[in-house]
Amino acid sequence: MKSRQMSFPMVIASFFFFVLSAMAVPAAAAVVEHTFVVSQVWMTHLCKETLVTVVNGQFPGPAIEVTEGDSVAVHVVNKSPHNITIHWHGVKQRLNCWADGVPMVTQCPIRPGQSFNYRFDVTGQEGTLWWHAHVSCLRASVHGALIIRPRHGARSYPFPKPHKEVPIIIGDWWDMDLDQLDRNMMDGYFADSQTATTINGKLGDLYNCSGAVEDSYVLDMEPGRTYLLRLINAGLYSEYYLKIAGHKFTVVASDANYVNPYTTDTIAIAPGETVDALVVAGASPGRYYMVALAIQPPAPDHQLPFAITRGIVQYRSNSSAEEEEEESPSGDVIPVVPDMPDQHDNFTTFYFHGNLTSLHQPRSLPVPAFADEHMFITLSLGSICRRGESCERSGSNESIIVATMNDIAFQPPTAVTASLLEAHYYHRNDMAAAAGVELRTLPDTPLKVFNYTDSDFISWGPKEARLEPTERGVPVRRFRHGAVVDVVFQSTSVMQSGSNPMHLHGHDMFVLAQGIGDYDAARDVARYNLVDPQVKNTVLVPRLGWVAIRFVADNPGVWYMHCHFEYHMSMGMVAVFIVEDGSSPDISLPPPPADYPKCDPAEQLDDQQQKGQSLAQANLANIM
Repeated sequence: MKSRQMSFPMVIASFFFFVLSAMAVPAAAAVVEHTFVVSQVWMTHLCKETLVTVVNGQFPGPAIEVTEGDSVAVHVVNKSPHNITIHWHGVKQRLNCWADGVPMVTQCPIRPGQSFNYRFDVTGQEGTLWWHAHVSCLRASVHGALIIRPRHGARSYPFPKPHKEVPIIIGDWWDMDLDQLDRNMMDGYFADSQTATTINGKLGDLYNCSGAVEDSYVLDMEPGRTYLLRLINAGLYSEYYLKIAGHKFTVVASDANYVNPYTTDTIAIAPGETVDALVVAGASPGRYYMVALAIQPPAPDHQLPFAITRGIVQYRSNSSAEEEEEESPSGDVIPVVPDMPDQHDNFTTFYFHGNLTSLHQPRSLPVPAFADEHMFITLSLGSICRRGESCERSGSNESIIVATMNDIAFQPPTAVTASLLEAHYYHRNDMAAAAGVELRTLPDTPLKVFNYTDSDFISWGPKEARLEPTERGVPVRRFRHGAVVDVVFQSTSVMQSGSNPMHLHGHDMFVLAQGIGDYDAARDVARYNLVDPQVKNTVLVPRLGWVAIRFVADNPGVWYMHCHFEYHMSMGMVAVFIVEDGSSPDISLPPPPADYPKCDPAEQLDDQQQKGQSLAQANLANIM
């Protein structure tokens, strides 16, 4: 058989064809449009009908799927009785702080009966993010996935193309009014009324009422196929362990940033975090439980009700539909149960988060070698007096428990005529007066210095009570454009010892190091990873430990920094980071959009009076 040889011109032509094919021009960027109608619907779970605030009648809400480089336009129509804003969690909002969706910080809320168009770009980001309400506790039911795929399609993933991509949202089911829940927590009353944990809105077969078992989320998989699970923790209270019996995960991304592939049988995911993980359907054909178990610190910490749910992973044949019906596992087959960590195991999550490192990509940004500014921020609980400057503490009704950053508890702006962002944009020399609030400078270091992780402070008593007194206000820190900022977040043991998922809007953070106990710069700076630290928008500060992060303040605006445990945020574990404009228009914040929501002082005053009445009633009920 004669071999066939190509002439030199044919070789050249083939070479250029190959090059042009490899350099194919990507599809043009698109505008992805959605309409979100926020309304209330009745839903029944556990034999109880509950009025729930949702988007487009769905729980969870609709997924937004885009390609990197696209623009997004979401028309939010508020048909609920609540004020509403939507936050696009993890979207950097470059030069677009107006669309960040934080009430009274970046915008006035969308009032009942009103609407607003959110417009933003998703340039330079790939992976799994999410969206949620940022008003009171409504994100428990108003949330959904935001998926950003590579511009060149699945072949651009830095891992083998998966057969299917599946969003998995871990969340809560509440059988109470979520706005009331928020008011309770603002008053320092920590409620235990969460009813169930959900996977993609399903409670699962561990929950039943009058003999009727709740529906489970079911994921069908074909033998030998690879699935990309896009995991989101939308819960208000809890970090979760997730396992699938008989299967392992290969973690490939977190918070829309690729990581060096990490294989594990247990994923730890805190509120606000996202994790992308590959799962190969390589077990024996059958049915397997997917279990989400809430993590909490051990006693003497306040103990939440045991929270767990499970869905089902079951294998389906890839043969014809008739054969599949016969060969698919029957609902009578009992799924295999995974061996879960203990609910008080806080070391598995510590090592999970510590084992993630960034995968270098062409668009990866180098870690700045040095920082311009340094902050040490304690995350703690404290208390303020209901009346006057002195009162009984340690759980007394004379005081209110608050959550703090460097001993200042955030007090939400109310009854004002402009958001903090508007006040910053138009009245920089007198921002506080324009916003009608008291601004406090967030200090570089805490006002109180002590052994932050001493377990004796967890229980109420004289030793702990001296650390409680704190202050309220709007803690603000300003950064010049381009400043490199180091922050060490230190968890404390004052009245609690749990972890803290800290979320920074408008920026990603390099996670340089983490540790257990009190941070010691002389010892711990040497451990900083400046080569391939993971890049996050939500970083988990471990129980009785610390995390060191570095970020570049290069996105002008007024940005929220807060704990993503809802009770910590409602109780005040919040600060505002203001990034100044750069030296030219292309790195300065443009004016607000024409349809930017306006504040109505009269309506806000009415709203504040209603909240005051509700708080007074709650206080009276607590005292009695």
